Amino acid sequence: MVQQKKPEVWQRGPIDNMPALLQPVAHALLQAREEVNEMVEGFPDGKLWQKPAGVASTGFHLQHLTGVLDRLFTYAKGESLNEEQLKALSVEGEALEGKKRATELVELFNAQVDKAINQLSVTSEQSLTEVRMVGRAKIPSTVIGLLFHAAEHTMRHVGQLYVTIKVIKDSVKTGL
Repeated sequence: MVQQKKPEVWQRGPIDNMPALLQPVAHALLQAREEVNEMVEGFPDGKLWQKPAGVASTGFHLQHLTGVLDRLFTYAKGESLNEEQLKALSVEGEALEGKKRATELVELFNAQVDKAINQLSVTSEQSLTEVRMVGRAKIPSTVIGLLFHAAEHTMRHVGQLYVTIKVIKDSVKTGL
């Protein structure tokens, strides 16, 4: 029997307790989580830091997905990055102590998506056009700009992760 694939998250209707204007951001983040969890299933942990054709590794993408959500949602709250966030940024792409399996990095991403969804649910639609400063350079953006960028940047890396994982899994199957 062929298993029917679920519709994409945005096709399942509004997310409960989510402001209407932030539904697309929430849909994209929840879709990213589903896709990442599915594609990492069965991934060979010994290949986590492999860079096929010199592209970013699976481990980097998984770390970056988590980190970029954390950073952009911090800026959306009007806060600066703390020392822990700056340290995490500086080691993206390096194996984390005690996090040597893809599933462990996916768990961190899942937790960050949950945190982002919670933040979205309490974000006032009236705040969306408020100016927020980004980074040490204090580049001006807005709450909606940061939240939308978080969603699109996440999906961009999900696409890159998909290709990287496919290349690695195919090379494992063929013995290359």
